Amino acid sequence: MTDLREWFAEHHVTEVECLVPDITGIPRGKITPAQKFLNGGALRLPEAIFIQSVTGEYPPDEDDRLTDPAIIDITLRADASTVRLVPWAREPTAQIIHDCHYKNGDPVPMAPRQVLQRVLKLYEDKGWEPILAPELEFYLVGRNTDPDYPLAPPVGRSGRQETGRQSYSVDAVNEFDPLFEEMYDFCEAQELDLDTLIHEEGAGQVEINFLHGEPLTRADQVFLFKRTVREVALRHEIYATFMAKPMSREPGSAMHVHQSIIDPVTKQNLFAGEDGKASKLFRNYLAGLQKYTPAVMPILAPNVNSYRRLSRFSNAPINLEWGYDNRTCGLRVPYGSASAMRVENRVPGADANPYLAFAATLACGYLGMVEELEPTAPFEGSAYSMPYALPRELSHALDMMEACEPLREILGDKMIEVLVAVKKLEYDTYLQVISSWEREHLLLNV
Repeated sequence: MTDLREWFAEHHVTEVECLVPDITGIPRGKITPAQKFLNGGALRLPEAIFIQSVTGEYPPDEDDRLTDPAIIDITLRADASTVRLVPWAREPTAQIIHDCHYKNGDPVPMAPRQVLQRVLKLYEDKGWEPILAPELEFYLVGRNTDPDYPLAPPVGRSGRQETGRQSYSVDAVNEFDPLFEEMYDFCEAQELDLDTLIHEEGAGQVEINFLHGEPLTRADQVFLFKRTVREVALRHEIYATFMAKPMSREPGSAMHVHQSIIDPVTKQNLFAGEDGKASKLFRNYLAGLQKYTPAVMPILAPNVNSYRRLSRFSNAPINLEWGYDNRTCGLRVPYGSASAMRVENRVPGADANPYLAFAATLACGYLGMVEELEPTAPFEGSAYSMPYALPRELSHALDMMEACEPLREILGDKMIEVLVAVKKLEYDTYLQVISSWEREHLLLNV
């Protein structure tokens, strides 16, 4: 257990950023002097931060289902294991992720970190230890201060923009070598477990892979990584975006999640049988993903923009077929040794809250295991030849989530109610916007 007083003294910390991930994954919280933090002054935030939409609005709550009508405070409790320096701060500054509790000690049920902890407790009770490895895609784009103008790739060291697709190009990555060097320096300072960096298919699109590990730790690291990349990009006069589909003619950005389960004592991979082939538990988990993923799409594809990514022939899934080393499927099983037996969920977007996305995919797999479901046969060929099996837009996904009782039991009624209310508000707000496409094609023609 990290002794924060000793850690602050060792690093000469003067300020503390107390961070709380909200429903969208935005860092909320407070900045406080280090001495005040150590003296134990209670840190509080309004409970309503968890019903705030991405636009800063709050959904109507006439019957007080979502939060206390008194707009009460919640208490922040520091998770000392998450303490890190803020590498870009001028003065030595610590950042610590906090959990949220009511004054009676109960955890706040719609806090994303609590939702993931709730799901992990179910696994612990069964004697299962889930292991995750996220792959996170994002775009570097030129500065854009007018939202009416489309985004464009940034200018690299050559003085030119990318105009073609440069999948896996090392030279294309090196166009932004100073940026990535600083990104890795900042991530190393924060002890983020990054693995490989590649140039993805889109112009200015990059993918970072994380090492596999415990889900809560990985969610914390993705949360901090997003913040870090945005900061580094700004320092280099460009933007980094995790929008699922930021540019119309470029592929979308995903957060693929590799997942397996091990025995917490022997560390043996429970997804592989004694013969080295897929175990019954693996088949059950896979079937759970197939059955329940459509109902957690408001988590895996949380924004109206998210569904633009999930289109045919776009390197993103449109259904939940599964196959061995088949990237057209929503669920891919990579080839490898028995100890590396795993499934890659290719549905989540880069815009998903990592805490909720990990909780959702683990919840689906958990239901498959406890219900002993059986998956379909592995798919061969292109899964794009099959019909859509995922919701095509956010309102349809929200209806499916509301109707799924097993997921309500696992993720919590309050969490589902809050998420649905916030996302319905965002959807209604979006519908009030008239796009340039509508003005161009409908103004004088209908």
